[in-house]
Amino acid sequence: MPATSTACADARVLPAEDIARAVGQYFTGAAQARPWSVESGLDWDLADANRLSEGQRSAVEFITLIEDHLPGYFSLYTEHFPVDGSVPPEVYAHNRELYHFTIRWASEEDTHARALTRYQEASGMGDAASVRAQLILPGQARFELPYEHPVQFFAYALIQEKATQIYYQQLRAVVDDPVLAHVLTRLSRDEARHFTFMADVVTSYLRAYGDAVVEPVREVVAGFRMPLSDTIRGYWRWALKIADTASYDHTDAYDHLIKVINRAVDTPRGERVDTLLDFIGSCRTT
Repeated sequence: MPATSTACADARVLPAEDIARAVGQYFTGAAQARPWSVESGLDWDLADANRLSEGQRSAVEFITLIEDHLPGYFSLYTEHFPVDGSVPPEVYAHNRELYHFTIRWASEEDTHARALTRYQEASGMGDAASVRAQLILPGQARFELPYEHPVQFFAYALIQEKATQIYYQQLRAVVDDPVLAHVLTRLSRDEARHFTFMADVVTSYLRAYGDAVVEPVREVVAGFRMPLSDTIRGYWRWALKIADTASYDHTDAYDHLIKVINRAVDTPRGERVDTLLDFIGSCRTT
C-alpha cells in the first residue's frame, strides 16, 4: 500500500509545546552522551574483517545498507511534517519543533552509515568504490510508510529503533574485532536515545488523546516490517541469515507490544492508555 501523499496537517498533531518538550529532553540527553567522530574516534588501522565469520561480514553489509538509506528516511519526515505554507500555523509550529530533532537525528544516522562504510573499507571487506556501488540501487529506492495518523510515524520508529538497538547489542556480543565492537557500541547507544525520544512522543500522544490513538498504534504493530524489507533483493533470506549470526529475533522489540495492545483493546476504555504507558516504561529499561 503506498504512503499517503497527504501531510500530517490536522488537529491530531501534538501541541507545539509538547513536541518542544520532548525535543528539549532529547537534546539534554544528547549533550550528556559521550561524543564520537568517525574520523578520529576509532583506530581504523586495527580493523580486521578476517576476525569475522562469513555471517558476521554479511551482517555488516546488511546493516550498512539499512543505515545508508538515511536520505529516504529523512524525506519521509519532511514530506509528512512539512515546514512551509502548506499547513496551518499551529501545525507548522509543531512541525518546526519536530524539525529540530529530525535534523539532529538525521546527522546521527548518517554518521552510522559513514562509520559502517568506513569499517568495510578499513577492515578489508571492500574498497571504497565497490562498497559505494553496493549502496546505490537500494539507496535510490523510495521509502514509504502507509500511515495517515501522525502518531503512527512515531510508533513505527519506536519499534524500529528498539529493534535496531537490540540487534547491534547482540551482534557486538559475538564479534571478535574490537573496532567493529566499538562501532556497534556507539550505534546502539545512539539508537537507544532515538528510541527514548519516540517513546516520549508516543507517551505524549497517549496522554493527550487517550483511547483515540490506541487503534492507530495497533495498526502499526500489526503490519510492522523493518525498513527496506520490500526493497532489498532477497531481504528475508538475508535477514534470517544475519539473525542467526547474532541469535536475534527481530520481534524481540515488539512481540510484547503486540500482546499489550491486544489486551488494551479488550480492556474498558480509560484503562487502555495506562496499559500502553506501562509498556513504554518497561521498554526504557530493556
